[in-house]
Amino acid sequence: MPYPINVTAAYPEKLSRAILILRLFFSPLYVGVPHGFCMAVYGVAVIFALIYAWFVVLFTAQYPRGVFDFVLGLERWQVRVRSYLYFMTDQYPPFSGQE
Repeated sequence: MPYPINVTAAYPEKLSRAILILRLFFSPLYVGVPHGFCMAVYGVAVIFALIYAWFVVLFTAQYPRGVFDFVLGLERWQVRVRSYLYFMTDQYPPFSGQE
């Protein structure tokens, strides 16, 4: 069975220099603040989902699929935001954890 999370990054052949300079100074503001706030709220919900999952695993020995997908969505979102903030891509990250 393949791993549930596969991270792939395509090497960008050419990046915009002007956008790179602007992003160096402004990306923490226009990416970090809105995505950070939303991911913080999502993260609190993930903590409660993990507590619920802990009890489910304790009594049934099965991890709930819905909680797994919920936590996986946050991880996907965080990887996209980090790759944008670390200048690995010019594509603005979406506000979702979709594949």
